[in-house]
Amino acid sequence: MNRSVRSVATSLAVGFAVYFAARAVWWTVQPAVPLLMVAAILLYLVVMVATVLLEMPKGPQLPRWWAAVAVVAAALIPFMASGSMPLAYRTAPFATWYIGALGLLAVVCIVRRRIIAGWLVLAALTVSSAVCLGPMVSLELGLVGSMMWTVVAQLLVLFWDRAVHDTEHLADIQQAVSAWHATQLVRQRERRLRVKYALGVAGPVLTRTVAAHGRLTDEERLEARLAEGRLRDELRGASLLNDAVRDAIQQARLRGATVTVFDEGGLDELDEDRRTEIRDELARVLRSAEAGRVIIRAARDPQTAVTVVGRSGSGDSSDEDSVGLWHEIPRESATDAARASSSD
Repeated sequence: MNRSVRSVATSLAVGFAVYFAARAVWWTVQPAVPLLMVAAILLYLVVMVATVLLEMPKGPQLPRWWAAVAVVAAALIPFMASGSMPLAYRTAPFATWYIGALGLLAVVCIVRRRIIAGWLVLAALTVSSAVCLGPMVSLELGLVGSMMWTVVAQLLVLFWDRAVHDTEHLADIQQAVSAWHATQLVRQRERRLRVKYALGVAGPVLTRTVAAHGRLTDEERLEARLAEGRLRDELRGASLLNDAVRDAIQQARLRGATVTVFDEGGLDELDEDRRTEIRDELARVLRSAEAGRVIIRAARDPQTAVTVVGRSGSGDSSDEDSVGLWHEIPRESATDAARASSSD
């Protein structure tokens, strides 16, 4: 509940409490025991004002001990007020002020998130007023209204809590959607930059190829093959590449190796720091690789982020190639894995 709504509710509760107290002292017949009536009024005012104004550091909920005090006061006040009046005047308007007053106390207890205490206050009021006035008389003099107030307060609290919960849920969804949208924008911008980079590398080669009608020198053919490889790398394995990885792949191809990059989303859920570490490790592995065929794959695996396989290519088919390099880069760094195991 925000501050403005709380201020309005507090003002209304205190105002009604003062109204019922003023109604109680506006007697037209002298009470038989005036001090007992005054004590009932003062007890009500103290309990009511404290129930309304008592501040809690963790929210609007009343402490349990004070809720118990409110229930005890609700059981005593009707007997005190009725006991102070002659029997013939116990149904006078100023003598039955406690019916509406304690109904208001029940409402405040419910609003302060002491639901059981609020209903116990109403139950104490119902029993005590029935004893002092009679069941039907107490209903005619305002007990029905107190019951209705309590029911309405209960419904309003339920609806308010549901609205607050739904609002928080919608805010979480909106925040998640905004974060996802921002991530997608960043990735789209990154893809455009990578494609622009790849076309910038391949464009001049393609232009010369078209101009020469496909008649290229050996040096130009090598350059075209390298440019084609770069373009494929940018399209197939964008998240795996940085300048160090690109340079290591370029050096491997210059010495005659075939390098293939497959990005299947292995780095999608990792933070940027871990991605940088994986790319740096991949560059180191590629610089030391001597295989004739190198396959880099980033699959969606719970343990491994990137797998690097190097084959010699000495056999007649890929099935006969000997595996000379097998390197797996885990999703978590050694430091993070050690920290997770120690916490377990």
